Amino acid sequence: MGAIDTLIVWENLDIVRYELKNSSTGEIIIKHLNKEQEADQNNFRDLNTNAELEVQDKKPLLEWFAEQYRQFGCTLEFVTNKSQEGSQFCRGFGGIGGILRYQVDVRAFDELSDDGEVYDDSE
Repeated sequence: MGAIDTLIVWENLDIVRYELKNSSTGEIIIKHLNKEQEADQNNFRDLNTNAELEVQDKKPLLEWFAEQYRQFGCTLEFVTNKSQEGSQFCRGFGGIGGILRYQVDVRAFDELSDDGEVYDDSE
């Protein structure tokens, strides 16, 4: 969509980006997991079919951002939590934030699940 002008990321972000493949459907699923979530094997199973998800690619999200940010037409800035402002950014935004180029209507991103319920991205 190209809405982010500047991507702001905490220099010690501890999230891993997984590219997983559902072995039964062939569907590719992207998940971003912290250490606790990585330990939960349910994150590597399809909850609907109970099929095991095969890891296609595993990379620290910070590294993925550093490699891919240009493709999204934005600049990448790193922050530290050693200043008051940086610490507040890390606690308040989880270490990832951005400055938008233009206003975005987030209601356009509401997805409906198969049962008609609104998808909650906070999971």
